[in-house]
Amino acid sequence: MSEYNLPSEIVKDLNFGKDAKKRIIAGVDKLARAVKSTLGASGKCVIYEDGRGKPVITKDGVTVAQSVVLYDPVENIGATLIKEAAQNTVKEAGDGTTTATVLAQAILKSATSMQKGSNNTRIIKQGIKSGLKKVNKYLDSIKIEVKGDMLDNVSSISCNNDEELGKIIAEAYTKVGKNGVVLMEESPTDETYVELVDGAQIECGLTSTNFVTNTEKHKCELENPYILIVSSEIPNIRKIQKILEHVIKSGRALLIVAPVAQQVKATLMMNKVKGNIKVNIIDLPGFGPTKKDTTEDLAILTGATVINEELGDDLDLIDVKHLGEAEHVTTDDRYTVITTIDEIQQDLQERIKNLSKLIASEKNNFIKKKLEQRLSMLSGSVGIIKVGAGSKVELKEKKDRVEDAIYATKAALKEGVVPGGGVALLNASENIKAQTIGENILLNSIKSPFATIINNANILGTKFSEKEGIGINVITGKKLNMVKAGIIDPVLVTKSALKNAVSVATTIMSADCVISNMRTNESN
Repeated sequence: MSEYNLPSEIVKDLNFGKDAKKRIIAGVDKLARAVKSTLGASGKCVIYEDGRGKPVITKDGVTVAQSVVLYDPVENIGATLIKEAAQNTVKEAGDGTTTATVLAQAILKSATSMQKGSNNTRIIKQGIKSGLKKVNKYLDSIKIEVKGDMLDNVSSISCNNDEELGKIIAEAYTKVGKNGVVLMEESPTDETYVELVDGAQIECGLTSTNFVTNTEKHKCELENPYILIVSSEIPNIRKIQKILEHVIKSGRALLIVAPVAQQVKATLMMNKVKGNIKVNIIDLPGFGPTKKDTTEDLAILTGATVINEELGDDLDLIDVKHLGEAEHVTTDDRYTVITTIDEIQQDLQERIKNLSKLIASEKNNFIKKKLEQRLSMLSGSVGIIKVGAGSKVELKEKKDRVEDAIYATKAALKEGVVPGGGVALLNASENIKAQTIGENILLNSIKSPFATIINNANILGTKFSEKEGIGINVITGKKLNMVKAGIIDPVLVTKSALKNAVSVATTIMSADCVISNMRTNESN
């Protein structure tokens, strides 16, 4: 038997040209139809069956998207590509998944209807991307800094117009200030409230998916962990064997903050997967003096002793007394958030005071920014939104909304807001002049979020707005100023959704061949 015909190999099915693209777009349309029904204040819930056959109710676009697996393999590829656009939007901005899906579908639909046989796909793609730059420039020109009640409005809208939840999330951000972090946990009761604790956020994410403990949210969560900080590389597992034995006996988790050799990482991953130890590894960003200062800051925050063999410390002699502690540590793809223990050490306050003096006297903007980042880490707080509900089904749906709103509020504080309800993109389409067919495709497509929101509200015969910032009240059907009415969207969410939609749509437009795995019943 030839080595190329082994039974273990997966047989492939090939589709070409218009047929391939048609089936991909069919998959996009099916997914988009399920997701887009959730968009806007009048958006509907979706009920889906999970892997165990239990019904789940949600209004979260990315959750709906993740639940969809299509039987047709080519259609499923189309749906999966849209899922990636939605997921990328969540990673970047925390919200906007449904908008990204609606926009991707609209771009593909518009491109299919406008594109002629003579039009070069590459030129059309270039036109769409040049249109994207123009739209982003327009959004930047109309964005507004978040002030006063705007924070409540952003939070409420992101919670699917739940004013009570919105106020709680706004309260959390108000309490932690600009240097703080907001997280979400389950409440021990059915009440939802804010709890303020000391903590810090560091810009370093997961080093491996094998350290993930919460697969749904793709996070590593460690409760009451020990903290081991080593500034030099840990070359082999024997160097920290004594510490590992102590951690395992204690039943507690361990966060290792250090550069580690691949063998060490592999060993710890294997033992974590087997359930022998609860562990995570991160390595602080930066290099040279900057990394050294950040390492020492973290040591002060956690009560750990920095071990550095290059300065004469001996890893073999590490003892429990060198370990720090934390109440909670959460690591996702980008950040690690450490909730510190209640005791605030005197040397921490002294370090904060010294950093403040250095910032005040520093003339170099780059160095000043780095000092401010360190101060933010040392003096920051963590607001924990304890989410409660009357049932597990309600709790799941509520947590999805709260998580979206946390990220959306953060995005709004960071880059400002624009008129919501799809109006900002609608205005962009009306105020930007298309110079190519690609730009025309994009500008025509970005009207779709507004149109979808209106359709979900069953408002028929509504014309697009005559003035900038004017939208529709989906309850009354009357026109109003969106910003004054508190209907606003974070500009980062809008831009991220559009960028990812353009990326996936132009990729699908370029496809001429789709190779999928042959299903069992197809090969018979």
